Amino acid sequence: MYYSEELVEEVRSRNDIVDVISGYVRLQRKGSSYFGLCPFHSEKSASFSVSREKQMYYCFGCGAGGNVFTFLMEYEHYTFPEALRVLAERAGVQLPEQEMNEEMRREQSLRSRILELNKMAAKYFYYQLRQEGGAHAMRYLKDRQLSDETIHHFGLGYANKYSDDLYRYLKGKNIPDELLAQSGLMQVDEKRGMYDKFWNRVIFPIMDVNGRVIGFGGRVMGDGKPKYLNSPETVVFDKSRNLYGLNFARTARKKQLLVCEGYMDVISLHQAGFINSVASLGTALTSQHASLIRRYTDEVILTYDSDEAGVRAALRAIPLLAEAGVTARVLNMRPYKDPDEFIKALGAEEFQKRIDDAQNSFLFETDILQQSYDMSDPSGKTAFYEAVAKKLVGFEQELERENYLEAVARRYGVSADSLRKMVNSIALKGMNFSRTEPVRSQTARQDKEPGILKSQKLLLTWLIEYPSLYEGARRFITPDDFTGEPYRTVAELLFEQYEAGEKSPARIINHFTDPEEQSKAAALFHSTLAVESEAEREKAFKETLQNIFLSSLERRRKELSPTDMAGLQKLITEQKRVREIAAANFSFQA
Repeated sequence: MYYSEELVEEVRSRNDIVDVISGYVRLQRKGSSYFGLCPFHSEKSASFSVSREKQMYYCFGCGAGGNVFTFLMEYEHYTFPEALRVLAERAGVQLPEQEMNEEMRREQSLRSRILELNKMAAKYFYYQLRQEGGAHAMRYLKDRQLSDETIHHFGLGYANKYSDDLYRYLKGKNIPDELLAQSGLMQVDEKRGMYDKFWNRVIFPIMDVNGRVIGFGGRVMGDGKPKYLNSPETVVFDKSRNLYGLNFARTARKKQLLVCEGYMDVISLHQAGFINSVASLGTALTSQHASLIRRYTDEVILTYDSDEAGVRAALRAIPLLAEAGVTARVLNMRPYKDPDEFIKALGAEEFQKRIDDAQNSFLFETDILQQSYDMSDPSGKTAFYEAVAKKLVGFEQELERENYLEAVARRYGVSADSLRKMVNSIALKGMNFSRTEPVRSQTARQDKEPGILKSQKLLLTWLIEYPSLYEGARRFITPDDFTGEPYRTVAELLFEQYEAGEKSPARIINHFTDPEEQSKAAALFHSTLAVESEAEREKAFKETLQNIFLSSLERRRKELSPTDMAGLQKLITEQKRVREIAAANFSFQA
């Protein structure tokens, strides 16, 4: 952490979570909590809960959760220091810079200086496009039917034909060579020294979700190679973790994102009104991209080119999106090659119709798979059905598998019963599937949570909801009895708080710096169990306590040396305490 725990806690405590989140989500009070539609996934009924007492939020639909810092980090894509600074400013808390150590100070300084340098370069490219030397670049953009407003909106520019032009400009601003070398704006070799990375190219500034220029893309004017060139990775630019246009698309609040192949596709779509369009940056879609997309939507329309390369890109993207929990559909642009060409020919209204009719990704995969088989030959047709059956086996949920099986049967004119028998036969044989055709569910797979972890989560929730339970529980268990992370760490922090006479689950969340870890920790305070009476609740609590106690004894028994008779005898003695749990009285007072 850059700042002391006491200062972080002061900032958190002076920013009421209900007040902060109300600026983003419409909340309605229900009992002691506030509910609204979750901003992290699409839903029709409110499952997003915000607790003023706990100073935490939790979505019972998608599992997103945390404290006020987590919310800003997830919603605004801030780093923790950025979220801290925003909330400190909101609360009028002064953050001392000296809290950073020297290494942190250097890293933050380098990031800030490169971001400022990128901003200077973006302005310079923007200026050059509007000069006489940039006339042919401007003509290229106009020939692509881009309006002045669109060109301005995306900050498009031009790197002129001299390979040292930007270098001389920045040196005139007293920028040291060392910083220029780290910025990604320059190339360095022994013969030529330092020279511009981009020259004689239309420039596309690449921005992060907060609108900061983190890199550039350049389209060559003329026949030079490569046609498109991107900034190298720097301390502020990672092409596998950023998407072009996401800074605009994230504000669209549409139910899906349109994922394209290139800059011009995104720009053309935005100009036509489809501002929920993004593109990967000169690379195929990655698992990091899929995870980034999942923060904003759970549905994607793949609008890749209709050529063979576009089909391959879609086939690669579908399983990555599925693993991240994102449903994909594939847009058919034929007879046109890409979105830009389609919209120019048929217009935005027809493109929207194609979006509405986009094909389910599984059926798209099977259609492409069918092209590898001779459907006029009986053996070829059988082989195709077998290949599809292998893919159907991959659906873990029986209802989901059945729905897709019936859809496939209708689509390819095969008996659903015959296909079902083939699927069952393959499943029973446990056939090995080809690595080239990975079998995945269309929805994100979730490992079944072990019973002991459920017990631990339920106990932590109860201890937060009913502080009076702590004195009774601590007689039988300690944080060492909790297994795995973040269970044990959360238990340690909670027990420490109660021993100090306080209770602040939101402060516990501060211990974790990664938003995903914060959500996992928040989930430990939001477990539910349906009980109809006080007696049932006490019985469930005792059974939960017994489960954790006995599981801990069993774990310790396995760790004992076979010759440690004293240790074994101690465990046998402790096991008798299970009866004490059953006989104990526990108070459920909030």
